[in-house]
Amino acid sequence: MSSARLLLLAALLALAPASLRAQATGSTPVSCGAGGLQLQVLGSGGPELAGGRAASSYLVWIDGKARALVDFGPGAALRFAQSGARASDLDVVLFTRVHAGHTLDFPALVAAALREERRRTLPLYGPPGGRLAPSTVNYTRALLDGARGAYRHLGIVLNPLAAEGFRLDPHDARAPTERVGVRRERAEIWEVHRTEELRVSTTALVREGAPALAWRVAARERRIVFIDAPDARESGRLERFAANADVLVAGARAPAALAGIARLAERARAKHLIVAGGLPAEMRVNGEPPGYTGPVAYAEDLACFPIP
Repeated sequence: MSSARLLLLAALLALAPASLRAQATGSTPVSCGAGGLQLQVLGSGGPELAGGRAASSYLVWIDGKARALVDFGPGAALRFAQSGARASDLDVVLFTRVHAGHTLDFPALVAAALREERRRTLPLYGPPGGRLAPSTVNYTRALLDGARGAYRHLGIVLNPLAAEGFRLDPHDARAPTERVGVRRERAEIWEVHRTEELRVSTTALVREGAPALAWRVAARERRIVFIDAPDARESGRLERFAANADVLVAGARAPAALAGIARLAERARAKHLIVAGGLPAEMRVNGEPPGYTGPVAYAEDLACFPIP
């Protein structure tokens, strides 16, 4: 890594407090280690394969094991291997969108889990389908169906009668219907998954033709919220969804999006903000998001953020 880039990285990391500073050093692959609750960025870029970044992907570590995976876009499989994570440790996989930029490396994750001889069922949650994207369930079938899928050699994971391997359990995360008086309304925020260590909730995002979801992962009385490219039309609901988040991860693919993300983080009273999406460094330095009074960091591939 050049001296100029090292200086730039140091300046960006200085934006975060010591308690939430990315533990990244040079170009050496980084593991989050064995301690406590941590967030690791596997992919900090967008889907355009620019700047040497993997696309959207994040890991939530608990005591040295990767427990929750959010997105697995192009390049994320390599970063996953570099992180030292094991597919057999995952408790849940979450997709924000069924787009190439968020899911492309998923078959590699399935193959890795089979090589590791995973036995536990792996739950997968993602958005329902739309005009421009399949549902999460249809996506997994199109890829992994043993008779007609693109990767039929991995079809064992969708075969309930298979004696070997593990079962992949995909779900379209739809808002449950609640009875309110004589009317039935869709829940604004709903929980989709719970274990002894994790609680996972979601809310729908406004996306033309391709449904998307925001995710909230709660562990050890801490909350990590993931929102890909927030839209002003949903600001009120997202403020409620991200309220008092210990970490808010929000995507910005253009400098103009920074102000909206900052307002969302401030109104939600998020304790820390991580900006993802692969903004060029010069745009970050010259365009710090106005309106947010808390600490800000920019996502970098393989960076770790301890959450005290």
